[in-house]
Amino acid sequence: MLHENARVLDSGKGRAAKTKRTSRAARKTRQGGNAAQRVSLYDEVTAQIIAQLEEGIFPWVKPWNAGNAVTGLPRNAISGRHYSGIDILILWGAVIDGDYPSQDWLTFRQALAAGGCVRKGEKGSTIFYADRFTPDDDRNQEGEGDAPRSIPFLKRFTVFNAAQCDGLPKRLTAEPTPLPERELHDEAETLIAATEADYRTGGTKAFYSPAEDYVEVPPQPAFTHQIDYYRTALHELGHWTGHKTRLDRDQSGNFGTALYAREELCAELASAFLCAALGIVPTVRHADYLGSWLAVLRQDNRAIFKAASQASKAADYLLAFTDQVPQRSDCAG
Repeated sequence: MLHENARVLDSGKGRAAKTKRTSRAARKTRQGGNAAQRVSLYDEVTAQIIAQLEEGIFPWVKPWNAGNAVTGLPRNAISGRHYSGIDILILWGAVIDGDYPSQDWLTFRQALAAGGCVRKGEKGSTIFYADRFTPDDDRNQEGEGDAPRSIPFLKRFTVFNAAQCDGLPKRLTAEPTPLPERELHDEAETLIAATEADYRTGGTKAFYSPAEDYVEVPPQPAFTHQIDYYRTALHELGHWTGHKTRLDRDQSGNFGTALYAREELCAELASAFLCAALGIVPTVRHADYLGSWLAVLRQDNRAIFKAASQASKAADYLLAFTDQVPQRSDCAG
C-alpha cells in the first residue's frame, strides 16, 4: 500500500463512532480535492510497473545522447568545424544558460583577429581538446630501441559565444546554427522552478549530490526524445526530497548496496507518480530502469512496496510546491 490508512477498531464502539469516522472521512475527502484519485493513480502506476517487471528485466539505456548524433551542433566560428564529445554538452548547456541565439564559438584571440572583441564582463566556457606529446628524452634517443613514448593529455580552452562579442563580421553571425528547440512542459517547468532547488543543466550525467544538495541533468536538447528530460529531472528531484532537511531518508548507501537500491527505487517511482500526475508520457519505461535495482533486492519481497510508500510521500512533497495539482490533505511533509 502507498498510504496506510487502516485503523484498529475497538469492538465495543457502536454506530455513533462509525458515523463520526464516516463524517471525518467525508470531510477529509472534500478538503483533499482529488486526493483519492491521486492515491488510486499511485496504486495503478505501481501495479503497472510490477507487472512489467514480472515479464522480465530490461537493460536501461540513457535517454540522452552522449555523441554528436543530434542536429544543431556547436561549432568554431572561424574554422566552421563542429565540436565533439563532452564539448557538445558543455556548449549546449552554455547556450541554454545564456539564452544565446547562436552555436558559434571562438576564443578571445580569435575574436580580436576577426576584427571584434569579447564584451567586458562576459564569462567564457571551458572546453577540452585531447592531444599527445613526446618527451624530449625519447625524441632524442639514439639507436633502434623502443619507440618514443606518446603521452596523452588534455588542453583546455576558453571560448565565447558569438553573441558575447561585438564587432564581429556578419559572416560569423548572420546565419547562426540554432539549438534544437526545447519541448517545454509548462506544468513540469513550473514545478521545477517552484521547488527553488539548486537545479543545474549541463554535463553528461544526471545525478543528485546529497553532500552539496544540488541536482544536475544534461541539457534537454541532448535527449533523444526531449520529453524524457522531465522523467530524469523528476527522478533527481525525487532524490532531492530525501535530504535531511526535507523528508530525511537514509541516502548513505554506496553503489550496489541494498540501501542504495532502495533509494533508487524510491526516486524512480516518485518520477513515475509525478509523470502520471502531470500528464507526462516518457518514451523510456520506468520499469526498464527499476529492473536493474530489483535484482539487488530479491531477498526482500516487500522492498518495492516500501519504496512506493516513500515515493508517494516524495511525489506529494514536490507537488505541494505548486497549486497546479491539488495538495493531499494527509500529505506527510
